[in-house]
Amino acid sequence: MTCPPRTLVLPPRLTASARTLRATALRRGLRIVEATASAVPEGLGRPGWAEGTGRAGSTGCAGSAGHAGSDGHAVHLHAGPSFADVVAPTLGIALLEAPADWLARLPRTLTQRDIRATTIGEAYRLRRPAFVKSPNDKSISALVYADGSRLPGPDAVDPATVVLVSDVMTFAVEYRLHLLDGAVHAAGQYAEAGRLRLGPADGDALAFGRDVLAAAGETLPSAIVVDVGRDDEGRWAVIEANAAWASGCYSADPDRALETVLRAAGPATALSPHDRAFVR
Repeated sequence: MTCPPRTLVLPPRLTASARTLRATALRRGLRIVEATASAVPEGLGRPGWAEGTGRAGSTGCAGSAGHAGSDGHAVHLHAGPSFADVVAPTLGIALLEAPADWLARLPRTLTQRDIRATTIGEAYRLRRPAFVKSPNDKSISALVYADGSRLPGPDAVDPATVVLVSDVMTFAVEYRLHLLDGAVHAAGQYAEAGRLRLGPADGDALAFGRDVLAAAGETLPSAIVVDVGRDDEGRWAVIEANAAWASGCYSADPDRALETVLRAAGPATALSPHDRAFVR
């Protein structure tokens, strides 16, 4: 069986999760290209680059999560937003992510707290503690701020920058769900009482994930990561949505996590009509 070459592009510095996905991709026959700086590796994207650049794994098919671009080479990416924003356009990769206000538009039954999407300029007016974060990257540190005066100032951040402002909620246990094609494709625990603690996802977490998909699945791209948690009172809530291409797999099945990543950052020419609305 002949399959188009498939390549996974990685950033210069790999996290433990990225190393896990790298090993998984190599085992499944993907070619690996690791950048040496926060820029497109030399020659990448030009005709024939897939045959002569980067560190290659074995040849062969690696599942159905990715699709070949117009030149026959399916190129995917797993990296943080800063690197991805530089590399993806050059390689024709479409980066899927949730809408910036997705969390704020969820019903209270799924969030258990008040959440609003606003500008950081408006958030400066806060006079109470609130959890504030960037919707889809780390430009604003995700923290509980005593009030709006503690946020990064206009000298550091454009006042029009969109942020999510929410009530403070403490989670007893937190899980990462890798969602693919309207189903929980992979999952695992990543925190307990606010500290890193890896483990399997329990049945209640998976069931809540299915509830989220039933209520809001159409408002998400076909591949995304959603973090959920349970508080000390037993209430389940969505914590946030993250781009799968920039998210760690923690204790989830790496093969299934990789499949989510490949869909979330693959050839723009292979986008489904549904996913076109969720390109970064």
